[in-house]
Amino acid sequence: MPTMTLDLTGMQCPLPVLRANKALRQLQPGDELEILATDRAAAEDFENFCRTTGHSLVASEEAEGVLTIVIRKAG
Repeated sequence: MPTMTLDLTGMQCPLPVLRANKALRQLQPGDELEILATDRAAAEDFENFCRTTGHSLVASEEAEGVLTIVIRKAG
């Protein structure tokens, strides 16, 4: 179960990744961040973010125009 949920609906690139990165700093290694986003580029942006930062992309799915992305903090 995610430790924190971050509603970033309505925000466009690069804000979702920047806000998620800031939120991840508050979490402990192994904690999960659930992100809700409507920016179509967010799925790919978060894949790239995780690849470059070492965090794990746990889930990425879309329902009714809202992407739900779950990231596990590295550490």
